[in-house]
Amino acid sequence: MLIEVARGLFAENGKSEVTMNQIAEVSKKGRRTLYTYFNNKEDIYKAVIDRELTTILDRLRIVSLQNTEPDVKLTNHILTHLDAVKDVVNRNGSLRADFFRDIYEVERKRRKIDAQEIALIRAILADGIIKNIFKRMDLDLSSIIIFYAIKGLEVPYIRQNINSVFEKNKNSIVEFVFMGIKKGRLY
Repeated sequence: MLIEVARGLFAENGKSEVTMNQIAEVSKKGRRTLYTYFNNKEDIYKAVIDRELTTILDRLRIVSLQNTEPDVKLTNHILTHLDAVKDVVNRNGSLRADFFRDIYEVERKRRKIDAQEIALIRAILADGIIKNIFKRMDLDLSSIIIFYAIKGLEVPYIRQNINSVFEKNKNSIVEFVFMGIKKGRLY
């Protein structure tokens, strides 16, 4: 509850404008309770980042549980990743600027989540090879390449007004990812 209250305050006012007193006040908890769980505002900010990144991973885990063919599942994974990141950034209002300003901290927090997402992609690729939908490949390397290709689209997808361009071309973008892995196509 403290993390969600802090997230809301950060989203509304920006991290620099929020105090520990405000978080305690809005959460209707005493400062002592707040300091029981967090040493300072920076610790709460890091917890907010962790929580937001976990929501992205949770959405991707749901995709990984779908009972669909691997190529459809990978398509859904790519689109869910981009939409989930955009949703998290957009829902955090003023915090969005802090995310982009403090991208090093966000990226540091993302490493563990990124490794889990790469494992999800790897499982989709392995299933695709078994089902003869994808070519044989180095699963570890291919998973990492696909992950970073998706991740590379995040900032342009969020920051620039490419939503309409992306919507028109998302199948082409997904097909581009598939070029190197899908069987039966010569490019």
